[in-house]
Amino acid sequence: MNGAHLFRLGMDLETGATHEGEIAIRDRETTCRLSVVPNDAPAEKPRDVMDEDRDDHFIRRGDKVFAGTHLIIEVVRGEGLDDEDRIQQAFRDCVDACGATLLHIHTHKFSPQGVSGVAVLAESHISVHTWPEIGYGAFDVFMCGDAQPWKAVEILRAAFDAEEMRVKELLRGDGLVA
Repeated sequence: MNGAHLFRLGMDLETGATHEGEIAIRDRETTCRLSVVPNDAPAEKPRDVMDEDRDDHFIRRGDKVFAGTHLIIEVVRGEGLDDEDRIQQAFRDCVDACGATLLHIHTHKFSPQGVSGVAVLAESHISVHTWPEIGYGAFDVFMCGDAQPWKAVEILRAAFDAEEMRVKELLRGDGLVA
């Protein structure tokens, strides 16, 4: 078991005690620092997720209130899914069409083929992994706030000349807020 799980409880692995301060966790692969807050520390007053002044406000659609819309989009029998520049441009076009805010794009080209990538957005992200040898691209489009993620479907269809698009919608955080 990864020792970091115990720190979620505020527990020191070596002594089993809880205390305030900074602790370094080291395992075979990583070192990270966590701030530990004692159990008797005053809790911050949570902000109301329905507060209209929040930039990351929850979405209201009919009788549902949720954090964001997550679309699982499959490009089937598409073209150009091995082209990093084309994928990055498709990300940019999706961001513009959906009314989102691009923070960063990172892609990686595999050998002999395939691309993985992510566009980090203020509203969440767009990600992809492709199998160009079969014309398949697995995209995730997750956006909160006023962004309109469904507009990405047509952008991706056109960008990759897809013969078929498959889309599933998840309402992230549905039911957490009354």
